[in-house]
Amino acid sequence: MSVEYTFISCRTSLSPSGLPGLTYSLNPYVGCEHGCAYCYSPSVLRDRQLAESWGNAVRVKQNIAEVLAWEVNHKNKGVVGVSTVTDPYQPIEKTLELTRKCIEVLSQHDFPVSIQTKSALVLRDSDLIVPKKFDVGVTITTMDRELAALIEPKASPPDARAQVVEEFSSRGVDTWIFLGPIIPEVNDEGEGLRSVIEIAARTRSKVLYDQLNLKPWVMERLGPALEKLKPGLVERMTTTVFEGHHWWNNTSSIIRSICGELGVKCEAAFPN
Repeated sequence: MSVEYTFISCRTSLSPSGLPGLTYSLNPYVGCEHGCAYCYSPSVLRDRQLAESWGNAVRVKQNIAEVLAWEVNHKNKGVVGVSTVTDPYQPIEKTLELTRKCIEVLSQHDFPVSIQTKSALVLRDSDLIVPKKFDVGVTITTMDRELAALIEPKASPPDARAQVVEEFSSRGVDTWIFLGPIIPEVNDEGEGLRSVIEIAARTRSKVLYDQLNLKPWVMERLGPALEKLKPGLVERMTTTVFEGHHWWNNTSSIIRSICGELGVKCEAAFPN
């Protein structure tokens, strides 16, 4: 199915962020071509239409770089998260370069930038993403290519994402890995977790880990993928997530143990 692009104008580029360590969020796009089955961004945006077309509809904030160029001269400096609701390096970015234009403006005005992505396209902007001004986080849910293709169909494959972390780390840029969402019976077993954490160990990256968040509309997209993977998993998993404090405590303990063994700093992305 082809992706439908809608070009819109925005009135602001830097929105206040409530996420740890971020002052502002900047999202050049609404909607994401990666089409990750577990993504709860439509719920954050309270947009059922977007949820139903997730992966196949993207709204492009065509004037965001121009708006940002004005705002950086009128707002207090602070750390900008790029992006917090949608991937800043999804495929359309290769053509439009909105993210590139925005991080160039932020860099020129000494706004620290924290990038999070699942795309190897971020390497295109290595000339701009330099130590001290930037950190780069890469979401890696699994190193299993087939599993990643099932739940993250249009994102860069896991080995390409690992290469992103390795490349920026070698350049002296602070790097981190977002290990999540962790889904019961899907990517929560020890060896799979270890394969991701080993990348963090090699690259001196911090690990932020998080569990599946079953916000509205998530299971409508994730359920079919889970049933294809393991029949009956949906019913078991929803019980585990909603009632399984023991499961998450145990999984968190495994992650912390592996990180401790490998000398990796780690913490829950959203501690309760």
